[in-house]
Amino acid sequence: MRLHAGCQLRFEVTAPSSLILILRPRSGPGQTIEQAETVMEPNCVTTDFLDTNGNLCQRLLVTERDFRIVSTVTAETSELIDTLPGAAFVPVHELPDYTLPFLLPSRYCQSDLLIELAQSIIAGREFAYDQVEAISSWIHTNIAYCYGTSNASTSARDTVSTRVGVCRDFVHLGIALCRALSIPARMVVGYLHNLEPMDLHAWFEAFVGGRWFTFDATQDKPKGNRVAIAYGRDAADVALAHQFGAVQLTGMKVWVEAANP
Repeated sequence: MRLHAGCQLRFEVTAPSSLILILRPRSGPGQTIEQAETVMEPNCVTTDFLDTNGNLCQRLLVTERDFRIVSTVTAETSELIDTLPGAAFVPVHELPDYTLPFLLPSRYCQSDLLIELAQSIIAGREFAYDQVEAISSWIHTNIAYCYGTSNASTSARDTVSTRVGVCRDFVHLGIALCRALSIPARMVVGYLHNLEPMDLHAWFEAFVGGRWFTFDATQDKPKGNRVAIAYGRDAADVALAHQFGAVQLTGMKVWVEAANP
């Protein structure tokens, strides 16, 4: 499906402040980017760079009291995500170098504290893909999806205790449980068509069978029509806007629509 998606961010600035933005998706598995544009009001000089996760980033200095960013993308997306039941576990000594950071505990994903839970969830499942699918299914069944039940400091271990959260919390828990089994896992933030209520969405990818596969514990079955924007170890890596100084995000609007062929 061809999608037109975007977001609008509004900021209040009380003194010159810095922003680091991750707003521009790249073509890759499941998505071909036809057009991407970021408009800033008032216009601002930006410096482009790639972060350590390969995300397209911009940094800038903002000085105006009211500052607005509109980021849009048109992309051709896959209707379905790839699945491969029976895909094998990749031993750590055979993993590609770029996957190794996604094996380690991180700020929101305390995988070293969830080993017993992970092992209990995958009991009886031999292949790595099926183990990750069991983790995703367990989260979907046992964690209630509810807005306003977590905050910016909620971790995977917190979610195990409260049994409630939003997509970010589902992702952190899925990542932590995968890493507890020595399966590399990373967070993805982007757009999902027909998400209700509409917002930015998060899911996770696990490296099994020699490649990354998408898992989304908020959904009851595999669902495509996604546009990935940012990848990282956890939410600390994938915020669309990192703010430094006297600047506050005051509003955000997100849209994802089917585009004309």
